[in-house]
Amino acid sequence: MKLFDKNNHTVVTEFFLLGFQVNQDLRILLFSLLLCVNCCTVFGNLLIITLISTSRTLHTPMYFFISQLSIVDILLTTDITPFMLYILLKNGAAITFIGCLIQLYFFCALEVFECLLLTVMSYDRYVAICNPLRYTSIMTNEYCVKLVVICWLAVFLLVVIDTLTILMLKFCGTNIIDHFFCDIVPLIKVACSGTQFVELEVSVLGPAVLLIPITIIIVSYVNIIITILRIPSNISRQKAFSTCSSHLTVVSIFYGTLFSVYLVPKKGQSSTISKVLSLFYTVFTPFINPIIYSLRNKDIIKAVRETIFFSISF
Repeated sequence: MKLFDKNNHTVVTEFFLLGFQVNQDLRILLFSLLLCVNCCTVFGNLLIITLISTSRTLHTPMYFFISQLSIVDILLTTDITPFMLYILLKNGAAITFIGCLIQLYFFCALEVFECLLLTVMSYDRYVAICNPLRYTSIMTNEYCVKLVVICWLAVFLLVVIDTLTILMLKFCGTNIIDHFFCDIVPLIKVACSGTQFVELEVSVLGPAVLLIPITIIIVSYVNIIITILRIPSNISRQKAFSTCSSHLTVVSIFYGTLFSVYLVPKKGQSSTISKVLSLFYTVFTPFINPIIYSLRNKDIIKAVRETIFFSISF
C-alpha cells in the first residue's frame, strides 16, 4: 500500500514479502516441513528449559546458559516462522511498515544476543577447564545473571541504533521485498533515499558484532585446547573436550551461516541461495541446538530418564 506525502511523493505504508516463489506442490511440501520443524523446535527447547529448571543436577552455570539459549531459540522461531508459513500458504503476503520494523527489531535483538551468549558460554568453558579450582567462586549464580543482563543491555543499545537508522530511510518506490522476513539488507535495497549512512553503519557495526565475539571465542578455545593437551590422561582429555564439543558445534553452525549471509560478498549469489542460507540460522539452528545439547549430553539424557521414571511411578 502507498500514500502520497505533501510533496506528492508516494510513501510506502506496507511491504509485500515474496517468500519462496515456487510451484504450489513444492510450497505445500516446504510448508509441511517447516511447520514440523517449528513444532519440534518449540517442544525441544521447552523440554530443555523444563529439565534444567526442575533437575537439581542441572543447576550449574553451563546449563543456565543453555536454558537462556533455548529461550532465545523459541523467541526467534516465534518471530520468524509463523508469518513465513503464512507467506508460503498465500504465495506472498503484505506486512505493515510498523509490523516489519517490529519483526526486524526482535530478529536483530535475538541474533545479537545469541552472538554474545555463545561468547559468554565459551568464557564459562574456559574458566571450567583452564581454572577449575576457582570455577565455583568465579561463576556464581549472581555473576552468571549479571553476564546475561549485560548482554541484554548491550543488545538493547545496538539494536536501538539499528532501528533508528532504518527509520531514517525513505521508502517511496517499490514495496516488494524478495525475502521471507524483514531483514535489514533487503530493506535497504527497496529504500529510495538516505541509504548511504545506513549502509556505512551496517558495514561497520555488523562485522564488529560478529567478529568481536567470534575472536573472543577463538582465543578462549585456543587456551582451552592448550590446557587439554597438557592433561596427561587420555580419559581426562576426552572428558574435558566432551564438555566443549556441543558448544563448538553450535558456534560453528551459527557463525558459519551468519558469515555466509552477511560477510561473504553477494556478487553472483542469487536471492534463492540467500533465502536458503537465512533459513539455516532463523529456522534450522534453533531446531538443531536442543538436539546437539541433548543427544551428546549425558546429564540431560539422565534428567530425561529420571523425569520419565518419575512420571511413570505416578
